[in-house]
Amino acid sequence: MKMDYTAKMLRDDALKGKTIVVTGGGSGLGKAMTTYFLELGANVVITSRNIEKLHTVKEELEAATGGKVLPVQCDVRNYDEVEAMVAASVKEFGKVDVLLNNAAGNFISPTERLSANAFDTIIDIVLKGTKNCTLAFGKYWIEKKETNKTVLNIVTTYAFTGSAYVVPSATAKAGVLAMTRSLAVEWAKYGIRFNAIAPGPFPTKGAWDRLLPGDLKEKFDPAKKVPVKRVGEHQELANLAAYLVSDFSAYINGEVVVIDGGEWLKGAGQMNLLEEVPQQMWDMLEAMIREKKKN
Repeated sequence: MKMDYTAKMLRDDALKGKTIVVTGGGSGLGKAMTTYFLELGANVVITSRNIEKLHTVKEELEAATGGKVLPVQCDVRNYDEVEAMVAASVKEFGKVDVLLNNAAGNFISPTERLSANAFDTIIDIVLKGTKNCTLAFGKYWIEKKETNKTVLNIVTTYAFTGSAYVVPSATAKAGVLAMTRSLAVEWAKYGIRFNAIAPGPFPTKGAWDRLLPGDLKEKFDPAKKVPVKRVGEHQELANLAAYLVSDFSAYINGEVVVIDGGEWLKGAGQMNLLEEVPQQMWDMLEAMIREKKKN
């Protein structure tokens, strides 16, 4: 019998009555998780800097799921904006039960080619952004004496191995993982659980093509590095996230769950293979990334 790893895992009402904030919830894996949370009965707040895109996603997901979505423009690097996002979420839904820190940024580049500013950008979005959201919601919950709250952080396997060519991201994600484990202990007494997911390759449509043009895509095909010989399906990640933010996982605290088909055990440092990229290809990739940022 063929395995159906795109099937939905939890019962339909598993998140009924919960309000979940998903940073970076308007695209990619954030959108996949948001969709499943809505299907399971949750209200979801999605945030990013691009409010037009969020409004489009709101309409699309509400029509598809019948759920309720609140789009909030928020740059997670700015603590004032994060506090305003907390207030808007509570005003709309009365409470927030779950924070999913999913907003991220990354540069695939030799570190010596990065400006100090480029390095800071990734640290600010990933580590500072996660800290801002965690602190804002944590302070609110603790002050209001609200319990049964969950923070779920999206990290990466190179948070514990490190990885060449994504040093700012590896540095920031390692910090997020340390924060997850530290606060799981410190804030458990307030009724707040902390867990993390470390996904392997879950390509989003078109991203791999843009990142690695031509025959590089074939050469660095992520499925070839995964022992189970495939990349992840978005629903698989959504299933895991939904379980970890649900009450079914109430005894799981301070854990990082790897979902990567065994990839990191096979070869630490997800991007180490990029040693083989020639100098002129880095020039080409950099030009493509700059062009993409302009659009």
